[in-house]
Amino acid sequence: MDTLYGPQPSIGIQQAKSAKRVSIISLRVVKEKSTLYSNRFIRSPEDGYQCIKPFLELRDREYFIVVTLDTKNQPTSINICHIGNLNSSIVHPREVFKTAVLSNAASILIAHNHPSGIVDPSREDKEVTKRLVSVGNIIGIEVLDHLIIGDNKYLSFKEQGLI
Repeated sequence: MDTLYGPQPSIGIQQAKSAKRVSIISLRVVKEKSTLYSNRFIRSPEDGYQCIKPFLELRDREYFIVVTLDTKNQPTSINICHIGNLNSSIVHPREVFKTAVLSNAASILIAHNHPSGIVDPSREDKEVTKRLVSVGNIIGIEVLDHLIIGDNKYLSFKEQGLI
């Protein structure tokens, strides 16, 4: 028999006696540690760069970071969302926005490093940014910018007109 959720398995005598255990859960954000951000607000790509630079410089592989911000553009949390390999990182919107939703973020700043030091965005960088902006628009959490960090420099997708 089909239902709104698709075909249902036939219920035999054995299946009718067993029940499915469903977990009851609660979610929390756990603060691992904190850092002091002297500028207090992120008002420009340079501010964002200064905030995340300590987390991304001198890394030997790609790190993808999400900075959550409140309605006044004050950073509320920094999450290392994914650690990739030398030249790539698999980024999924579900993982990026999980921290943002749990932190009650109004917006996010995303960033990753290029261990090569070259900040030119790849085709994949552009595609994932476009996808994250689209998801952010749907759930009401704006992606303010995507920064690529290199050797003492950065590239802002916002400044480049890519967002």
